[in-house]
Order: sequence, then structure tokens, then C-alpha cells
Amino acid sequence: MQRYEYKVIPAPSKGLKSKGIKGTEARFAHAIETTMNEMGNAGWTYLRADILPSEERQGLTSTTTVYRTLLVFQRLIKEPVEDTAPALIAAPDTSPEETGDETAEDAPDDTTPPSAATLAATLAPTNDALDEDTQTPDPDEGDAEDTDKANR
Repeated sequence: MQRYEYKVIPAPSKGLKSKGIKGTEARFAHAIETTMNEMGNAGWTYLRADILPSEERQGLTSTTTVYRTLLVFQRLIKEPVEDTAPALIAAPDTSPEETGDETAEDAPDDTTPPSAATLAATLAPTNDALDEDTQTPDPDEGDAEDTDKANR
């Protein structure tokens, strides 16, 4: 994916004098041309010109809206974009020679995921747990505190 950076500069507000250029429009065009050539030499590509409002103070308490002409330039970022995908980390090497506890044949394979039947068996409640939840207390049996409260 290509990434760009942008630079926005104010457009020239008046023309530049130069030899052989006469008239206000020609001087203004020369000022724009000079600005664009300077930016192009610095590696920027002209994108567009925008006119945007800007609020400025006028006097002590009031503001006015002034419209500014801006030149927008862009250039391609040359730095490579970092890959945002997570990197896989290798598991530590726990060979039987290092641990000394198990042989290679007896060592459990930790890299295989548990089967669906194993997951279901570990997540499913036992019959004893279901019986405890569904049992109702005997109304005749009670704590000594409950009988004390009832006698008061």
C-alpha cells in the first residue's frame, strides 16, 4: 500500500516581477509557477488548490471570516510500511536431554489442539452438579437462626 504525506502552503497573494513579464495577471501566474517549481524540485507533486474560511480577530471583540487560498502538494513516503500482522514465535526447545525427566516417546505432544470431545467433556457439567442445582430444600429443615427469628 502506498502512503503519501501532504504539504499545504498559502498561495501567493501578489505577483512577482521578472524581466519580460508585464501585467498583473502575468506576474501573478509567474508567482504561482515559481512556487510550484520550487516545491517540485523538493520532491512534492502539486495536488490541488483549495479556498478555505479562516476566522480572524478584528478589533478587540469581533471576528471576521477571511477566505484563504491554499496550495496542496503530496509526495510518496519512501520508508517501507511496517507489517502489522503478528509474528509467530517459535516454541522453546525442550528436548529430553535438557530436562532429563522424560524420554522422547513418553513426552506429551503439546502442539496438538484438544479434540472436540475432550473440550465438551471438560466444559459439560457433571450429573452431581446438576442434581445439586435442582434439589429443593426441605422446608422442615432449617438453621437454628431461622427458628430463633421465627420465634421472636
